[in-house]
Amino acid sequence: MFRGIYKVSLDERGRIAVPVRVREMLRARSNGKVVVTIDPRDRCLLLYALEDWSAVEKELTDLANLKPQARYLQRTLVGHALDVEMDNAGRILLSPPLREYAGLAKRVAVLGQANKLELWDEDALKAHLADAHEQSQAMDDLEGLDGVHL
Repeated sequence: MFRGIYKVSLDERGRIAVPVRVREMLRARSNGKVVVTIDPRDRCLLLYALEDWSAVEKELTDLANLKPQARYLQRTLVGHALDVEMDNAGRILLSPPLREYAGLAKRVAVLGQANKLELWDEDALKAHLADAHEQSQAMDDLEGLDGVHL
């Protein structure tokens, strides 16, 4: 399970150094093989261990193609998915289209989300969290999630 937030730098070649704790988990789980794709809701990237991505991809491909929402998710998540392998230094290369989608600049926030990691431009994440916090409806919406106890 991925949790916590880490701050890393994006180098001039478009690589990030995966935080050590996360790196160890990814190596143990998938030999450092990951899949990076775009988030269909927010301007961030999603990073999955290959094993976890395989389960997500199966769910997506099992969706009925007749529904526009299913096609949208398939095009967004599967269509932009990129197989990446960590190098010996624990870095992963993010393609220019993925970096552009998420607006990644120099500083990247890596946010654990249980079965995946979100990769955000650090300033964009701060703004996103501030906006969500300011919206009076944000906490009210959480109360509609049955079975979630904060």
